[in-house]
Amino acid sequence: MRSYGQYCSIARALDVVGDRWTLLIVRELLLQGPCRFTDLRNGLPGIASNLLSTRLKELEEAGLITREDAPPPVATVLYALSADGLALEPVLKALGLWGLRFMTEERPDDAFRAQWMAYAPTWFTEDAEPDGPDAVIQVVADGESAVIELRGGRIHTRLGRATEADLVLEGAPRAVLGLLTGVIDLEAAGRLGLSVSGRREVLGRLRPVTPG
Repeated sequence: MRSYGQYCSIARALDVVGDRWTLLIVRELLLQGPCRFTDLRNGLPGIASNLLSTRLKELEEAGLITREDAPPPVATVLYALSADGLALEPVLKALGLWGLRFMTEERPDDAFRAQWMAYAPTWFTEDAEPDGPDAVIQVVADGESAVIELRGGRIHTRLGRATEADLVLEGAPRAVLGLLTGVIDLEAAGRLGLSVSGRREVLGRLRPVTPG
């Protein structure tokens, strides 16, 4: 493993997770939970299979992930985060929150996956009316679907479709994610082609988290 050769905790951390793709592998394991090699590869568009294998081996040697054989009928290797790997979640949240300032531009060749749309409201917003009634928001972008549920003062997300939704947001990833995370307002999202149906006041419940 390459090293910066510095007696500094930041340098030591980057010795382990500073290589390209490494933190995104951790992101996928945080979002998907234990998963197969193919699931990881699908969640990391653009990565070569041999590079993913190398990064997984490095992360396992560093003690950040574990691998085990799934029982039949799956009969495949499952990768999961260890306790040290799970401890990176607040690091990724802080990095993602800082990175929102760079989300105003959507490049035409940017890939997009539903799980990225699902984690954003949970990590980057809070319920402005924690004592308010339960509410469900269906979001759709590039054919990918996720559900945001506000209940008990907390925000929960999952992939898929809601049976009944109070609000439906559909459009390009930049419009949907930009609106959900407070990068753009509803008027700007509309100019980007966002379609909104249902109770628009529910949007006011999603309050962007202020960086600490």
